[in-house]
Amino acid sequence: VMSLLTTSDWHGKIHTGTWTAGSGGTIEVIEPATGSSLGTVGAATRDDALAAATRAAAAQQEWARTKPEVRAAVLRRAGQLFEEHAEEIQGWIVRETGGIGAKAGLETHVAANECFDASALPAHPAGDVLTSNEDRWSFARRRPAGVVSVISPFNFPLILSIRSVAPALALGNAVLLKPDPRTTVSGGVVIMRVFEEAGLPAGLLQLLPGGTDVGQALVEAPEVRVISFTGSTAAGRKVGEAAGRLLKRAHLELGGNNALIVLPGADLDLAASAGAFGSFLHQGQICMTTGRHLVHESLAEDYTSRLADKARNLPVGDPASGQVALGPIIDERQRDNIDRLVREAKDAGAQIAAGGTYEGLFYSPTVLTGLTPENPAWTREIFGPVAPVLSFSTIEEAIALTNASEYALSVGILGDVGLAMEVADRVVSGKVHINEQTVSDEANSPFGGMGASGTGSRFGGAAANIDAFTEIQWLTVRPKIAPYPF
Repeated sequence: VMSLLTTSDWHGKIHTGTWTAGSGGTIEVIEPATGSSLGTVGAATRDDALAAATRAAAAQQEWARTKPEVRAAVLRRAGQLFEEHAEEIQGWIVRETGGIGAKAGLETHVAANECFDASALPAHPAGDVLTSNEDRWSFARRRPAGVVSVISPFNFPLILSIRSVAPALALGNAVLLKPDPRTTVSGGVVIMRVFEEAGLPAGLLQLLPGGTDVGQALVEAPEVRVISFTGSTAAGRKVGEAAGRLLKRAHLELGGNNALIVLPGADLDLAASAGAFGSFLHQGQICMTTGRHLVHESLAEDYTSRLADKARNLPVGDPASGQVALGPIIDERQRDNIDRLVREAKDAGAQIAAGGTYEGLFYSPTVLTGLTPENPAWTREIFGPVAPVLSFSTIEEAIALTNASEYALSVGILGDVGLAMEVADRVVSGKVHINEQTVSDEANSPFGGMGASGTGSRFGGAAANIDAFTEIQWLTVRPKIAPYPF
């Protein structure tokens, strides 16, 4: 298999139809586990982004007219390339994001499936035949939105970019992609190279790494109709406000503070294992991370001690150099945020049952107990490997505590299925998983949350993707010009 990324074409470059120097200079790609440089990517500016939007709009016209089977073939080829180059791509994900090998494997697997699922969209029915009281045919038809901006985060950079890029392209749009500057290779260059090799015509996908100014330009550029943003709630609010003012659609997938409810009688060993996975996978840097462990009072003490035991025994280290369960936090700023919240939690009365320490960017898996529902570790999204545990006495109380959060992304319920079904009907959440923890994602399933977690399920599955990346047009046809009374 030829290499996808050893070509030096992309080093220090952005992609605006070809690999070219960005006006913003370059961005260093840092390996968080070691602090060493993995190379450079280009940095775009606001002007680069605005010019890219104009180019994208021109390319999109032709792409929208391209035969469905031609668009489908490009997406299928992209999926195959993600499979063929999985090992090379995973190496970059491990080193650039600090993720363990299994997490990197999940990213390439889901990326391939996103492309395969998207390859069916061009052949999907494009609307409905409507009834009409006039002597005419009447249709509601789906048209490509036009130019779509995709702004993605650092934590699962490949999945959280491709899940919008693939369906948007499949449905006849052009895409402007701005990955997080810290993970531009995994979240941008990889995708750009795959679609180059898959035969996507130039200008339909452009890579514009950069800071907030570039993100702002990708919202404000007049040619952009839809913005697909995944990231923090604070940044998402700004995107949503700007898009609202400009009358554009913004699909916002934001933070979470997800509850794992452990019902009375649940198997403690399985529950603690699920809870540890939910809180500590990828160092807790996932919007779906288990941020609140709500455990029935009859199990709370045993559950906490099992969870703390797991936390103390999970190996932490450089995922590129051996078998570990947790890698590094992405950077010092994120690590300091995590540590500050743990200190604030302790000041507010929490006890640290395990962890609470770090070396460099390696934060030890942490379990907090003795919390109140007002404790900052309970109310805020930590985005780190921290498991806060709180007990409840009645099911009513568990439901009330779950729904008290401003976030509503994912809920896991462990234990008796009948009781779990009743709870599931009463919790407010974009996703509910019975007898699973809170982290789960499949290319064909709706993904999203309400409240501070975003604008609902705008990703995943044909229905959500078609809704997200097309506009509905009403079309009528008469055999002859209609007679009018004027």
